[in-house]
Amino acid sequence: MRVTNAPASRRRRRRWIKAAKGFWLRRSKLYRYAKDALDHGRQYAYRDRRVKKRDFRRLWQVRINAGARAEGLTYSRFIEGLKAANVDVNRKMLADLAAQDEVAFSELVKVAQAALADKAKA
Repeated sequence: MRVTNAPASRRRRRRWIKAAKGFWLRRSKLYRYAKDALDHGRQYAYRDRRVKKRDFRRLWQVRINAGARAEGLTYSRFIEGLKAANVDVNRKMLADLAAQDEVAFSELVKVAQAALADKAKA
């Protein structure tokens, strides 16, 4: 007699179907399609948890660059000036300042420009 371990298999398959809640058509009803859809979705989720970090850093750089150029400085020179002045503010905060608080951001630009001027003299 062939043993199928039916209760455990059914429980396992029901878990996959439950995880596919919200998918359309066969992908939410049939085990085989639900499993494929979940595998595919989880691969994207794994990849995009890393891609999200890249995307946000790129967005922050664009915002910082726009704010720095409004003050007459490029992004790379601005970051170089902040490093020379030993200002330790991450890009997320810099982007937020550039978008929300122009006065504070312009003060940071002045600090960076002063540090660049000191660096050029030395």
